[in-house]
Amino acid sequence: MSSRRDFLTAFKKPLNKIADEKNEASLRPPYAKCEEEFISLCVKCGDKSCASVCEEKIIVIRADGTPILNFNKSGCTFCQECAKKCDLGVLSLENTLTSQNINAKFVISTKDCVAHNGVVCFSCKEPCIDDAILFNGLFNPVIDTKLCTACGFCLSRCPSKAIDYVSLPIKKEQI
Repeated sequence: MSSRRDFLTAFKKPLNKIADEKNEASLRPPYAKCEEEFISLCVKCGDKSCASVCEEKIIVIRADGTPILNFNKSGCTFCQECAKKCDLGVLSLENTLTSQNINAKFVISTKDCVAHNGVVCFSCKEPCIDDAILFNGLFNPVIDTKLCTACGFCLSRCPSKAIDYVSLPIKKEQI
């Protein structure tokens, strides 16, 4: 092992929530319509080009034909390419609610977080493009929910997989 980070990543827990396709509300790409419209329209798409144009390769097509986000290796840059490529309008730049935030709330487990357990670690803070991970002291990282866009970069970087999410359904009245 070449570094402490390599050593710690050897103990990674699987990202169960991302792999579990039975979630009531899955992590949808940004710019998404409400869940009902998303499911009814997206399954009609023949080419699933939103996944192929994703520069971070985080859009994965589920068995039901709908795209979800998989943050195992990277996060979302909100590059807009998936929305530009969507011919059915399921992903649209006009959806202002979902154009700046992904439908999730991220949390840090104090039990699993190595920083909360006395190890100097800034693995989650370093890739956070929104500066949403704050440290209240050296060993107390917290996620500022007002700044967090749920981009997912922190998820793949956490050596102990202490960051998890709760997916939030997008409701029609919100859009």
